[in-house]
Amino acid sequence: MKVAIPEQQIDALVRQKLAELVRTVRLNGFRPGRAPLQVVERQYGARVRGDVLGDMLRSSFGEALQSHQLRPVADPVFDLVSAEVGTGLAYTATFEVYPEVHLKPIEELVFTQASCEIGETDIDTMLEVLRKQHASWQEVLRPAQNGDQVVLDFAGTVEGVALERGSATDHEMELGSANMIDGFEEGLLGAVAGEARTLDLHFPAPYQREDLAGKPVHFDVTVKKVAHKVLPELDDELFKKFGIQEGGLEAFRREVSENMQRERTRALQRRFNRHVLDQLSNANELALPQALVAAEAQRMHDESRRNLAMRGADPDRMGHPGPEFFTAQAQGRVKVGLIMAEVIRTSGASAPPAKVRQTVESMASTYEDPEAMLRWYYADPKRLQEIEAVCREEEAVNWLAARAQISPATISFDDLMNPGQTQTQEKSQISSG
Repeated sequence: MKVAIPEQQIDALVRQKLAELVRTVRLNGFRPGRAPLQVVERQYGARVRGDVLGDMLRSSFGEALQSHQLRPVADPVFDLVSAEVGTGLAYTATFEVYPEVHLKPIEELVFTQASCEIGETDIDTMLEVLRKQHASWQEVLRPAQNGDQVVLDFAGTVEGVALERGSATDHEMELGSANMIDGFEEGLLGAVAGEARTLDLHFPAPYQREDLAGKPVHFDVTVKKVAHKVLPELDDELFKKFGIQEGGLEAFRREVSENMQRERTRALQRRFNRHVLDQLSNANELALPQALVAAEAQRMHDESRRNLAMRGADPDRMGHPGPEFFTAQAQGRVKVGLIMAEVIRTSGASAPPAKVRQTVESMASTYEDPEAMLRWYYADPKRLQEIEAVCREEEAVNWLAARAQISPATISFDDLMNPGQTQTQEKSQISSG
């Protein structure tokens, strides 16, 4: 944007400011308010003109945005063309604007809406998951197998140099958990307590630390203990840990089933919401403002570091990547955000207090003290704003679903709750309508 302001307009405002200054300025040799205008101008003229130019630059830029109905994404970069006395003010402002979003006709979109039935087998599987979550470890003398826990010391070297943050003492690791680079856990299968092993492996390419990507690495490992997982029995002792005081296995299965049904309802809604957002993103092209992408990438980077720190990990020791690592994902989020903002504007989606309350109560119900969680959410307006945003998005998704074509599908409970871990197999159904 190019803006020019004539010298007459600037000079008039400078003289007005100087006249106001005459009434208040204190100069040696003159009583307050009695100094001649020429003297005040000689001493303060340059500073007053600078203030006027700054005010005019900001106000003229704001007026230009309003008159052209432009919405800047971030602060502009100003480049002065002229600002000397007698030349007026001329400048260029370079900035990104929010793109205009023209949605593809909703009626042309096809959304797949999944349903999920919970059977006795699913409940049996969940009982095993809960048993594994409350398992204990018992030391064994046999060779280590997948699923065993090993306690070990290890030290890594790359090209003969000690690997930075590549050693540990009394490190506990479950074989088969895939928490180490390929080949590390496999290289410990069959090891017994007290055994030393050497592992010659390669870092994957690409790798979060570019200086290590694809490089060979040597590990000296000493296995100090091998233990196997012991699952608790389905008895009253285990049931009490889940708040079941009486009714035995039947009551426990009923409680687990009810929790699974609640989780299924929430998971189906989340899944459908993500699917709708993906379809919208694929159907609509946008020029993304780089300032928004950079800001979102930085936010994701900071959030990732905070999450690692909360889990007791050191992001720097782990070679945590910079904001640019998150750029591709940030582009997707920015695109979806811009599209959904237009959908919300078009649909008039809102977040009624009753729906917000219902959403908070549903989320709080999964905690041991739902009332305490309810109070926690309502104690901070920012937390409620996050819930309101979720409610608006759901209202907008419902508005879209009512206008788009819906293709029903079925999905297993395991695929629903663990997307990406199992191969999702959906069976399209022919609607009876």
